[in-house]
Parts: sequence; C-alpha cells; structure tokens
Amino acid sequence: MKLSIDVATRVSRELGTVIETMVDDPEREEPPTLDDVRNVVCQMTDAADRWDEAMHPQERTSVLREIDDLVDEFGGEASAVDFLAVKASEELSRIIEVAMENPLVRHEPTLGAVHDAMASGLMARLVGDGTIEPDQDQTLIAEIDGLVQRYGADAVAEDFIRFE
Repeated sequence: MKLSIDVATRVSRELGTVIETMVDDPEREEPPTLDDVRNVVCQMTDAADRWDEAMHPQERTSVLREIDDLVDEFGGEASAVDFLAVKASEELSRIIEVAMENPLVRHEPTLGAVHDAMASGLMARLVGDGTIEPDQDQTLIAEIDGLVQRYGADAVAEDFIRFE
C-alpha cells in the first residue's frame, strides 16, 4: 500500500528520530516495520537509561501511544520508512526554490515539473551561475527521480524543501 506524504507529517520528532535511527542502522538486514519500531520503543520505555535522559517519562509514554496508534491504523507490517518525513538535499532544495520563483510556472511546481525543468536546462543554468556544483548533476537527477518514483510526479515540490 502506497501511503501519502501526509502520514510522515503526523509522526512526532521523537518517534521520527527512533525510526530514522532504525532505518540508518547498518546492522539491520531488513527495513524496519512499525512492529519493529514499537518493540524498540517498548524497550526504551522499560529501560529509561537507554533513552535520551532529557526526555520526560510522560514523553516516552506518548511516543509509545503514538506508535500504537500507527500500528492500529496502518498495521504492524507497514514499512517504517514510509513514516519518515523525506526532504530534498540542500542542492535540490535550491533547485525547487528556483522553480517556484519562475514566473512562467502558474501553479505550485510539482516534482515532475521540477524534473522536467532540470532536464531542460535549469541544471546547466544553475551550474553556470555557481548555485550548484558541476559534478552534482547526476546525483541530483537521481534524487529527483527517486522522489518522483516514490511520491509521484504530481506531488507538490515545495513540500520537500529542506529548511536549515
């Protein structure tokens, strides 16, 4: 089941950190499911010394409640990766911002529109302006292709901008 991008916005920062840690774990052979995340949150709740000491016990309980709600709604076998908020790299965020500022674009640019603009010369212009590095074109094309494949060409590109 393909989930909408909106599910990631429903995940708290604390739960997102747990999921991201599990997803990025090089020791994991299989991508984590919501059940896997729930097991880790339960272990962390039971063993407070493993959890970030700055987290109040009430917050730990709310994270457990949050993951329980997600398991109830989407099932324990749902891929935890789908619940992470995906953001574009800094360079791709710049490209999206340039596409948003384009007066020829009447609506919010979609991932597909940004991809087409990148393939139609926007990348070359930004390299010439010094906005992006010349050796990043293939990486950025692969990144936008991945986003289009995962979220569809009609997803609003602005939702993926990284603000740091």
